[in-house]
Amino acid sequence: MADVSADAAIRDPDLLAQLDQARGTAGYIFKHKELQARQAERDRLAAMPAANRRRALAQRSLHDNADPNDLRHIHSVLAICGLPYKPLPITVRSYERKQGSMALDVIAGSLRDDTGTPILQPLPYGPKARLILMHLCSQAVYTRSPTIDLNDTFTAFVREMGYPDNGGPRGSLTAFKQQLNALAACSMTLSAWGPGRVRTEKITPIRSFELWLSPNMHQRALWPSSLTLSSDFYESLKIHALPLNIRAVRAFASSARTLDAYYWLSYRITRIKQRTVISWEALATQFGTDYGKLRFFRRDFANDLRVVMEVFPKLPLELTETGLVLNPADPDVLALPEPRAARKVGSRPR
Repeated sequence: MADVSADAAIRDPDLLAQLDQARGTAGYIFKHKELQARQAERDRLAAMPAANRRRALAQRSLHDNADPNDLRHIHSVLAICGLPYKPLPITVRSYERKQGSMALDVIAGSLRDDTGTPILQPLPYGPKARLILMHLCSQAVYTRSPTIDLNDTFTAFVREMGYPDNGGPRGSLTAFKQQLNALAACSMTLSAWGPGRVRTEKITPIRSFELWLSPNMHQRALWPSSLTLSSDFYESLKIHALPLNIRAVRAFASSARTLDAYYWLSYRITRIKQRTVISWEALATQFGTDYGKLRFFRRDFANDLRVVMEVFPKLPLELTETGLVLNPADPDVLALPEPRAARKVGSRPR
């Protein structure tokens, strides 16, 4: 019989240690095959691009382990109508996003420094702004308080999303805080209309915030260290908080459009009562405002949906020539864990 212990297919120290521990036992051959398969799977994952690897690991873990600490939330309105995907010039001070008979209007604002000088903030955009809104909503739901201490949670949140918590002009932490500033300064309005009526509602998430200045006086950076959600937004959030799984969010964290697709599918798929067809034109109105031609949007959004389905293969959806077909589904297809017990305000999150 060949000396399987000399097989170079097993290389990782922890696997080699397990193989050595099984040496001389009746189950040695079976253990060797098991460890070979585990090494091969590790090699397969290591060879993937980082984003693909995150999705593969998320898909595996989501259905193997329902951890209450994985539960997060975002306001349903923000899951239906999102922010810009790309940075807009500082001179662009407003943005609109339509979904059916609803529209979200976002107005950029400004923050003053310690001399009283107003500093224009851009419109919030991209995946980081979306992740921040999810973090704020999740903290408010979990602590049952509209006031959020960012010093206590923000850096850990950035790490949890898979970004390095490095500062400096080009650091991830700086980029996140710049989006936090933009969100803190902006205002939002939701409009809904129908025959003979229009309803407009202010849904600006942040009511007040405390700022601290960068020690580098040349940067003049204003970074919120704590904030309080507006009472209207907070009360609405308690009713309309959309549950999400943080492992899935982390798998999609590098793409604003994929995050939007995940948020939106999480909202729609559990609320529809029958088979629903959404045309490519309607999808483009919601998700493709920065596309000039429908065929390019179809190509890219179809890929975004396939990415979501890599993590949630049981989602009952189908892409056709006419659009997207959705079928009703239970929340189980989204691997949502049971709610966590709320913690006291001021205690550290796990």
